Amino acid sequence: MAYARPLTLVGLLTATSLALTAPACGGDEPNDTDAGTSESDGESDGESSDGGATTDGPSTETASTQSGSDTDGETTTTDGTSEGPTTDPDPSTTSTSDPTTDPTDTDTDTDTGGVTEMVMCGDEPPPGAQLAPPLPTYGGICPTIETGIDNLNVLPGVTTIFGNDIMIDREFMVFAPDDIGEEEQLPVIFMWHWLGGDAKGFANRSEVEDAVNFYRFIAVIPNGRDIEQGLLFKWPFSITDSMKQMEQDFQFFEDMLACVAEQFGVDKECVSSTGVSAGALFTDQLAGFQGDRLSSIISLSGGTGGLTVKPWTSSGHIMPAMVLWGGPDDFCIAVDFNATSLDLEQNLQSDGHFVVECIHNCTHATPPFDPPMDIPTYSAMWRFFLDHPYWLEDGASWYTDFGLPDFYPEWCAVGVGNAEIRVGECGGSECQ
Repeated sequence: MAYARPLTLVGLLTATSLALTAPACGGDEPNDTDAGTSESDGESDGESSDGGATTDGPSTETASTQSGSDTDGETTTTDGTSEGPTTDPDPSTTSTSDPTTDPTDTDTDTDTGGVTEMVMCGDEPPPGAQLAPPLPTYGGICPTIETGIDNLNVLPGVTTIFGNDIMIDREFMVFAPDDIGEEEQLPVIFMWHWLGGDAKGFANRSEVEDAVNFYRFIAVIPNGRDIEQGLLFKWPFSITDSMKQMEQDFQFFEDMLACVAEQFGVDKECVSSTGVSAGALFTDQLAGFQGDRLSSIISLSGGTGGLTVKPWTSSGHIMPAMVLWGGPDDFCIAVDFNATSLDLEQNLQSDGHFVVECIHNCTHATPPFDPPMDIPTYSAMWRFFLDHPYWLEDGASWYTDFGLPDFYPEWCAVGVGNAEIRVGECGGSECQ
């Protein structure tokens, strides 16, 4: 059984503008407020440039070596493979950049994952659609997963220190709805924190406990590795990180997914990844090497390329992407996040990915939005991942036909180069 569409979803499209906020950079925290506020932890991404602009990108052979699971995609039968309600939101409540588009026009063929109707995770794939591969299986004994802010789950992992492989504990939090149906299959999103953050900080700032109940999904938030565990920037994305170090975190991703799927019903057609700053830089590497697993990505002040960050690696799956950053002055320590975000966008566009672009003007800082009154603060992020199941045609999104839902900020737009940067006051950079 597919996961249940929220009863309030139709009403969501009539909500007012979204407050999509996220911490931007790791380090010391700014003035502390409630976890429910939209303020960042003010972290600092202390990457250092090594002049490695000509360093070759990592080999694409890695994805085929992970976890031993079948990575071949599936296709639907004529009856489809998913259950669940198919009631569509009212298209009249969405905004569109094309005033000539008729949102009621449904004459175009939709048999191959097209976008002439509003679809979301849990809807039945059309006949012949390319489906996600089977979920991975874990080679050991999974822990009994405890959910919530006070519970860290542990899996055994490996790290490399001075050329030696050492066993370490890898920690992660899991958040799920309070009342999961016996046969309910839930979407899953992985959330990778910023340099100065941790799983608990990301959970608090994203208000994820409210969101998983409102939208009915599972969130998995791991802790990164410390410098004592052989990794300088919590996640492996820099030109100084070896392919072996990247493979260790790719395997951690597979192991977490396998163990979550062992205990919960998981919709394999809706497994997404997001991150903030250092976590976004890793998400953008994960998209290249583990893209066959992902239905979408959301990069919040991340990117690829430059003197410090590894280049883009083309993905085995053409997935929708949201790319958000703080404008031309989004810089922290040794990373020009404006340049890396633009590089990511250009690579996504060249490879045929659908892109939503969002640009504010507050540099490496919390995007300055007021939270909506009746939907979760990060609704644009949650809805982006829920509105884009794996089986959509390459480069497709119903956002192209109907426009962005009306609670998206005005400085977001469909397509690379189409967003108009925000104008207004800001609180200043939070990179320290």
